[in-house]
Amino acid sequence: MEDGKELKSILKDWRLHAVVLIIVVITEIIGQISIPVGPGAILLLPMLYALVIGFGLYFTPVVSKVQSINAEPLIVMGVGVLIAKIGVIIGPQAKELIAVGPALLLQEFGNLGTILVALPVAIWLGMKRESVGMTHSIGREPNVGLIMDRYGFNSPEGRGVMTMYIFGTVFGAIFLGLIAGLLATVTPIHPLSFALASGVGSGSMMAAGSGTLIAAYPALEDQIIALAGASNLISLATGLYVSMFIGLPLTNKIYAVMDRKETGDRSE
Repeated sequence: MEDGKELKSILKDWRLHAVVLIIVVITEIIGQISIPVGPGAILLLPMLYALVIGFGLYFTPVVSKVQSINAEPLIVMGVGVLIAKIGVIIGPQAKELIAVGPALLLQEFGNLGTILVALPVAIWLGMKRESVGMTHSIGREPNVGLIMDRYGFNSPEGRGVMTMYIFGTVFGAIFLGLIAGLLATVTPIHPLSFALASGVGSGSMMAAGSGTLIAAYPALEDQIIALAGASNLISLATGLYVSMFIGLPLTNKIYAVMDRKETGDRSE
């Protein structure tokens, strides 16, 4: 009963729908912008403008707390429609997905790169146990749940993972959209490899990354959507277990070694 009242309240929120419509119209009028960078280009898509404009309006009287709360379930509904579209496209692309082979299953291990790259930087910057929560994964919902279960909400690890969750929610799609287009046009790596890489376990990040790739390589649209969607679903299904049995233990191990080394250097 309460869910029905909440849905009716969202549907009647004309102010929210008006703001969204205006943002969509503005971003579509602006259209796609290509910024040349050496041999490649940074592609700016309407979705990126919408994220920036929406984030900016959140700090103005135009968007109240009520609108921000009502917008949350609409995002889930939008991602649901996107997943349904991906499911329809994946079917005819089944042969291509099978041809990818082990790369599709092993792509989740690529997320462990955050540990090897970001953790040392975090420790060198003086961060303590917060760095474990921040760098053991890309910090999406399953990873937040894992850290909260192991260490608790008010722990340093909990503060670290929540920091990255919020940062990723606000800037993740923007970053992935920009970096995917740039790397796909600058490097000799096949764009379908970046389609696999864009499926990090976040619907909005996957949409931003694959959308940029489609804009750069429209002839590969179906393959890009299929690979990105399949990769994203696998990341959602296996990401928690990779973090639980590999990512978090590896992060703790590297942290213990580096923190001991840092402490020893200071005492000397």
